[in-house]
Amino acid sequence: MDSVTSDPPRSPLGATADNGLKIVIVGGFGVGKTTLVRSVSEIRPLSTEETMTEAGEHVDDTDGVRGKRATTVAFDFGRITLDARNVLYLFGAPGQERFWFLWDRLFSGTLGAVVLVDTRRIDDSWYAIDRLEHRGTPFIVACNDFGGPAHPPGRLREALDLDPDVPLLDCDARSRASGKRVLITLVEHVRNRYARQAPVTEQELAL
Repeated sequence: MDSVTSDPPRSPLGATADNGLKIVIVGGFGVGKTTLVRSVSEIRPLSTEETMTEAGEHVDDTDGVRGKRATTVAFDFGRITLDARNVLYLFGAPGQERFWFLWDRLFSGTLGAVVLVDTRRIDDSWYAIDRLEHRGTPFIVACNDFGGPAHPPGRLREALDLDPDVPLLDCDARSRASGKRVLITLVEHVRNRYARQAPVTEQELAL
């Protein structure tokens, strides 16, 4: 999941914005969080990826991600303009258990969160969901496409023990269009939970 599909050139940034809205992308090790931030950010993302070494294999659980060559050690950061006054700031959290202590700090002041899931490793997502539920942070679940067999949504929802009102959707973290749909779903969910305003459209989220 390291490559990113090509997309049309991105429009220049506005000079100013009144409101910065923070979103965190969280999930297990190697689920595609860095890839998702890269695919949707309108600026060159800030990345804290470091090359993985053989020594790290004795610390991190690399089952299912044997082809992974780099890993996030702090967070990824990207930006998306909603309109002339509002921007989304995207923070991709590190997935390894040894960096989980950073999560609560990243969650502080967060509008909402995306839990990115690899359906081949469902149990890697439980801690992220538990932390978000504990903090009362609105979140959605996006299942990243790694080319495996499709799973019925009902069984995935049961396996993740999700509340009925938590949106669950499929995505391809390499695709800007798919990442945009994930963010639209999250913003809609937050609005429906707090403001009960009209749904967000792709025109409003002008990526």
